[in-house]
Amino acid sequence: MAKKVVIVGGVAGGATTAARIRRLDEQTEIVMIERGEYISFANCGLPYYIGGAIQERDALLVQTVEGMSKKFNMDIRNLTEVTRINRERKVVEIKNLKTDETYEESYDVLVLSPGASPFKPPIPGIDEAEALFTLRNIPDTDKIKAYVDEQQPKKATVIGGGFIGVEMAENLWERGVEVTLVEMADQIMAPIDFEMASILHQHLREKGVNLVFEDGVKSFEKSGKVINLNSGKQIKTDLVILAIGVAPENKLAKEAGLELGLRGAIRVNERLQTADESIYAIGDAIEVKDYINGQATHIPLAWPANRQGRIVADHINGIDSKYQGTLGTSIAKVFDMTVAATGNNEKTLKRLGISYDVVHVHPSSHAGYYPGAFPIALKLIFDRETGKIFGAQAVSYDGADKRIDVLATAIKGGMTIFDLPDLELAYAPPYSSAKDPVNMAGYAAKNIAEGLVETVQWHEINDILTNGGYLIDVRELIERDMGMIEGSVNIPLGDLRERLGEIPTKEVYVYCQVGLRGYLASRILMQAGFKVRNLDGGYKTYSCVYEPAASENCGTPISDNGVAQRKHAMEEMAAGTAQSSVGLAVEEALVTQAPTAPSMAAAQPVVKTTLDACGLSCPGPIMKVYKTIGEMEDGEVMEVHATDPGFAKDIKAWCEKTGNKLISNKFEDKKFKAQIMKGNVVVPLNTRPAPVEIPTGVPAPAKNGATMVVFSGDLDKAIATFIIASGAAAMGKEVTLFFTFWGLNILKRNDAPSTEKDMMAKMFSMMMPKGAGDLPLSKMNMGGMGAKMIKTVMGNKNVDSLETLMKNAMDAGVKLVACGMSMDIMGISKEELIDGVEIGGVAAYLGDAEDSGLNLFI
Repeated sequence: MAKKVVIVGGVAGGATTAARIRRLDEQTEIVMIERGEYISFANCGLPYYIGGAIQERDALLVQTVEGMSKKFNMDIRNLTEVTRINRERKVVEIKNLKTDETYEESYDVLVLSPGASPFKPPIPGIDEAEALFTLRNIPDTDKIKAYVDEQQPKKATVIGGGFIGVEMAENLWERGVEVTLVEMADQIMAPIDFEMASILHQHLREKGVNLVFEDGVKSFEKSGKVINLNSGKQIKTDLVILAIGVAPENKLAKEAGLELGLRGAIRVNERLQTADESIYAIGDAIEVKDYINGQATHIPLAWPANRQGRIVADHINGIDSKYQGTLGTSIAKVFDMTVAATGNNEKTLKRLGISYDVVHVHPSSHAGYYPGAFPIALKLIFDRETGKIFGAQAVSYDGADKRIDVLATAIKGGMTIFDLPDLELAYAPPYSSAKDPVNMAGYAAKNIAEGLVETVQWHEINDILTNGGYLIDVRELIERDMGMIEGSVNIPLGDLRERLGEIPTKEVYVYCQVGLRGYLASRILMQAGFKVRNLDGGYKTYSCVYEPAASENCGTPISDNGVAQRKHAMEEMAAGTAQSSVGLAVEEALVTQAPTAPSMAAAQPVVKTTLDACGLSCPGPIMKVYKTIGEMEDGEVMEVHATDPGFAKDIKAWCEKTGNKLISNKFEDKKFKAQIMKGNVVVPLNTRPAPVEIPTGVPAPAKNGATMVVFSGDLDKAIATFIIASGAAAMGKEVTLFFTFWGLNILKRNDAPSTEKDMMAKMFSMMMPKGAGDLPLSKMNMGGMGAKMIKTVMGNKNVDSLETLMKNAMDAGVKLVACGMSMDIMGISKEELIDGVEIGGVAAYLGDAEDSGLNLFI
């Protein structure tokens, strides 16, 4: 005799169960009861329909009543509600919501898939709030979209920083609404840990979203137009989205006497049966086993609901399928970034008292020399004794999804950290690196497990310094200009062996940009008898938390050797200073911050010129913009495409400095795209303004020059010189480089003609480099191998050679002056120098320096 299965609820769990039952057995009678109008819809896509990314409402409808009924031969009753279960008689009481008719339906097997409902606490004034919405289904979506379309709210407040809250914040922003997000915790996105969420916090703020942490709603006033927070702050708003979590729909189960578990979720066994073997439960309404720690938990996600639906259908049809637990693998789009996680986070493991270790790595999403590579902040949590992987988290503009999927698969496959380096993953430059980020995380974790390095975490280092700890920064000096940990001592990795005697204690801490050079320094120091701990994740992880005002470091591009690539030279030149020490900053509730959301009424500008700067590293994109805009007319618009992560901030600073208008600045199609309208103050290329006589009593204009004394003839310092000079010129500054002594070697021609020299001059000539192509590195030159390595890396990273940087600087109007006195001492004649170099003395340099607002000695 055919079985009769009644399914309560559609969408992911119920609809999957029904379809699988029919595929397994044509004879089973299937009745699906759905309270709503729609039996199967893409609930994860609802925010994106409100925001406009999904244009067609029908695209959200996965199955219709008519279509599914006919396709699977089942009795589907929508707008119908099961109001009571009679377990003894095996019947359910049903109410037709269209006619109010009530009747009974018998079952052999009952499947509960009622889902979870948005939590709505009894906050004073919440029932009177006229424009307060929750988001669960299609009708909720229609209400929110209609309100935004018709009322065009200026300000919206999203309460809750989970998946729905963050996605709604983004999509309301896309509609031109100023958004404030209020969260009781100290971070958004609970599945990830604080330092990873801090990267997203900075990104949200950059987009203009106002973040309010560690504060909650006390009451609503004026029909929901005013929100009073527990802290005493007030927020004025036109729209409220309540997204503080969901509660399992357990009314039917509770009244039927079925056992409930954590948070009121329906308790089930591994075959998803309730306390009554003829009643199954699935989806967001049930308690599940945490796959990692084995504890009971409640994880309302789409994949578990779909998988559970199939398992129930199998078991009903005699296939002994079991649900192994929920890993909690999740992912979300946060504006231009992606955040993904799997397994347990640190918060969970600490709560359960489970011992663990952590590694943070920051590899590129694919080969750095191929355009469009972005750094991935990747965190791996593991047991150093057994190698068990507890969880992983990733945040990036690109590549986070693939790595978390690989690690989730590794966990389900029973792999350990010792297996990760052996994963042979697909590689080609556009997609990955020869050592995939997952491999890199495995190597880093394996080093800890094998005792090759000990680490210290981002949240421990400040207390260690306060208590007198000795912290060595093994980065190069120029990297410290982009930020450093206050109280650290700089000993570059290349100098470490020679400077061991300077270290006053045998117990030290080290850090670099991302942890790689810190590991190398640890190995050197450990073998020299020091007790060492390396800052895990380096300055990059640390700065994302403790330097939120400058957390663009979270996206600083990193070379294959773990070195920070300078990306803010122009911004620093505009300010006349460089970023230095780091202080602990406190999260503020920025409820009055101006939005940068796109205007709904803004007219689209007519783009005159489209400039492709993809693949170029700083300062390449800005230099191309500068050259191109000099050929445009005032009022014309240029659109620039770039892949350098620093471009978005650099172009903003450049426009502010040069008087051009930045119309838009966004990340789209894996490119940074900026539209710029030319102003009327850009200095034409290769021209300098004539001196202007200042009348008596009139304040002198701000000094707009930049002068640099170039004393060094080292390749790395020469590269830095011309990058900064080009950036300053692109900012409209009048730049003079004064080359003296060893710096003159930079200006020598590679094909210099033979000239008459005395004995001393000949000796100097034999010992000195023969031009820009022959310069040594200041550190780690290794008989010229270091310089060759740097040139190779520059080529791989699409960074211009020194010769090209010099030509571009001169084309931009940078003046090169060779010190005549130094030339005479070193026996260098004018014929040996490249074209375009002026010969001058100290007076000439000082004259330019007098009109300069910035002077550097290199």
